[in-house]
Amino acid sequence: MSTDWNEAAEELNAIVASFDQGEVSVDELFVKLERATQIIESLEERLSATKAKVEELAPRIAKVATSE
Repeated sequence: MSTDWNEAAEELNAIVASFDQGEVSVDELFVKLERATQIIESLEERLSATKAKVEELAPRIAKVATSE
């Protein structure tokens, strides 16, 4: 996904809102569900990558903080 986090979240919110408002036809349902799934998976991957980076950097930050 080439969009940033906020754009992806806004697109996902728009999909959910269309479901809530009953704006989705049967023909659109599968397409929108598939897109929502792609967005969620992409955001989960980003969260996992960010968490891994934070866990990697945390000991280095703690080391710098304790040496001051």
